[in-house]
Amino acid sequence: MTDRDTIAVYDARARDYAKLEPSNTPSDTLAAFIAGLPHGARVLDLGCGPGTSARHMVHAGCVVDAVDASVEMIRLASEIDGVTARVATFDDISGRAVYDGVWANFSLLHAARGDMPRHLAAIHASLRPGGLFHIAVKEGTGAHRDSINRMYTYYTEAELTAFLAEAGFTTGDTRRGRDKGLSGEDADWISVTAHA
Repeated sequence: MTDRDTIAVYDARARDYAKLEPSNTPSDTLAAFIAGLPHGARVLDLGCGPGTSARHMVHAGCVVDAVDASVEMIRLASEIDGVTARVATFDDISGRAVYDGVWANFSLLHAARGDMPRHLAAIHASLRPGGLFHIAVKEGTGAHRDSINRMYTYYTEAELTAFLAEAGFTTGDTRRGRDKGLSGEDADWISVTAHA
């Protein structure tokens, strides 16, 4: 189920969020993800936000389907040349073996923990054999709202990799960091690259 209060925050703060993401160069994590894809790869940017990552993938020659539950985020992503963006939720992931890669950068952390297994199963099914999956979440335990009313589910590395394995993924590189987000609060994060 999609948390309406979280989506409302993103609708209201879409332009502020866009300013947080440097648009001229991809992050090291995104650059590594792109490098692991075949030329002309079809990629699902799941929870694309304002489309910053989608822009870099398009410039690298990928065909990108960008989706987000926020209408305002999709409005911004749709302004980027070459990006196909539409409003959709995690429950709208469908298709079998249609993507070479799925990029879920700080998006699935807004899903309830109990929903994560079926979302990961749908992502796994949507990937071609050996397809690349990137997931980034905030590291920790439990679930709670941040200071600007977004709902987060936190994961430990062991928990996240167990969920991925149950969905049929083989996990690869793990990265960690600590950043300030839209709320201005410092938060630890973890990202995992996996193969279908």
